[in-house]
Amino acid sequence: MIAIDNKLISDKIIEAQFVCDLSKCKGGCCDDGDAGAPLQLDELDELIQNYEAIKPYLTEAGIKEIEQQGKYLYNADFGWVTPTIKGAMCAYGFRDDKGIIKCGIEKAYNEGKVTWKKPISCHLFPIRISKSKEDEDLEYLNYEPRPDLCKAACKLGKQLKVPVYVFLKESIIRKYGEAFYEALEAAAKYAESK
Repeated sequence: MIAIDNKLISDKIIEAQFVCDLSKCKGGCCDDGDAGAPLQLDELDELIQNYEAIKPYLTEAGIKEIEQQGKYLYNADFGWVTPTIKGAMCAYGFRDDKGIIKCGIEKAYNEGKVTWKKPISCHLFPIRISKSKEDEDLEYLNYEPRPDLCKAACKLGKQLKVPVYVFLKESIIRKYGEAFYEALEAAAKYAESK
């Protein structure tokens, strides 16, 4: 376990290797789960403020679910989440011409329509963040790839020798800042040298 500020980080985040292989998994993490993507409180406002700009990138089924269920909803097990289409694919997702699920929010971002990339829980996957029940400022960062779905990503990560924290550099910096990432990288390099 690595401690940086008020974050406890699983050793697997620096030891395990992972690179998404969308040609194999087809973006299945957007389609497979018990609920939609977990959302932080500030992201609820992002969905409200950016919905009209994101809407052209969504499917008819996704728009229908969002307009029926709401732009986000509360799940007793997971907190605030995105709605899903019939309990499966995230309502903000769409399939490209190769059958890969992509994010409508991210597409709007990439085309300069919004300044918010996508929910941080999606951007950080397969890192999952949980909060301590005893100390609300304490967070746990765990490496949680899906056993079957992420087999190809684990294999590709090993082939390319890319640790999880390196693969997720952009999203880690987005969430916690450059100084946090530098501290994590230093911890990883120290662990490698032992």
